[in-house]
Amino acid sequence: DPQQLEVATSGKKRLRRFIVIDEVVDELYGSKVRQYFEENDVQHKILALPTTEETKSMDLVLNILQEVQNFSIDRRTEPIIAIGGGVCLDIVGLAASLYRRRTPYIRVPTTLLSYVDASVGAKTGVNFLQCKNKLGGYTPPVASFLDRSFIQSIPRRHISNGLGEILKMALMKHKGLFDLLKSHGKYLLDTKFQSCSGSADHGDAALQTTRIAIETMLEELAPNLWEDDLDRLVDFGHLISPELEMRVLPSLMHGEAVNIDMAFMTYVAHARGLLSAGEKEQIIQCMRGLELPVWHGGCSWALIKTALRERLKHSGGQPRMPLPTGLGVADIFNDTSEETLERAYKLWVRD
Repeated sequence: DPQQLEVATSGKKRLRRFIVIDEVVDELYGSKVRQYFEENDVQHKILALPTTEETKSMDLVLNILQEVQNFSIDRRTEPIIAIGGGVCLDIVGLAASLYRRRTPYIRVPTTLLSYVDASVGAKTGVNFLQCKNKLGGYTPPVASFLDRSFIQSIPRRHISNGLGEILKMALMKHKGLFDLLKSHGKYLLDTKFQSCSGSADHGDAALQTTRIAIETMLEELAPNLWEDDLDRLVDFGHLISPELEMRVLPSLMHGEAVNIDMAFMTYVAHARGLLSAGEKEQIIQCMRGLELPVWHGGCSWALIKTALRERLKHSGGQPRMPLPTGLGVADIFNDTSEETLERAYKLWVRD
């Protein structure tokens, strides 16, 4: 907005920013963030918080809003900035959407998972009554700032965790992305998605992989931002995983739970005749290559049935089950019998 820009640069009004940063990220990058705002003469308040699945609650949202109120921001020209992983971005997004009904906010993802997933959509939310993201809304950020250099400081397991969501998009929409993950998965884990000179064999696999993952995610989300259409390919890996993830907290990370769900659904697709044995094996081997779990003892047949019943409640009475119909192609099915699901489950457990 030219008028806002004129006010901001004329010196009539000092820039002010309220920042919520994950406490682990604050330990690593907090001094740089503070230095940035000080050097640019921005009045700021930095709130460092523990943002984990266990703390992802309305209590934390209200804590943030109390601090926002104390700092007293202009709800149109002073966006709240969230710096952290997906949980941090979800919590701050919900807080911003509630404050004065809608305060703009900016997402700065610092994990691979949030870089390719939470940064892109409109969803905000917190856990409630032991249910994942039971409270929330659809409030897109005014911007997402993507910087892969943050990813170099996260543990290897967190890289795998993000690769689970990237693999989801590969299996649903993009065989080229699947091939990239098969060929360069270990390299991406080893280099933590940093673009390295002198790696001609791999090209810029990190840039290609993240770009394709984000573009395919946007293709799916942008026309259906408020989920008016409940037939969503991006729900692959998210039918059973919410129940599993909350049941076994904190032993599984989000992308790991999603991958276990995808592994089971790969067996379902095979049991339905949608995937050949060779294609099924390629997918499972790719998952293993990305150091993702392909099974978990907590994912019992009883849990699967409970999770699918919950799915019916929230998807208009239909399972709307996304399944791969090949490598990089998929469709949504409403007619998978319990007998097929149980047969797939037994094969999965056996393997």
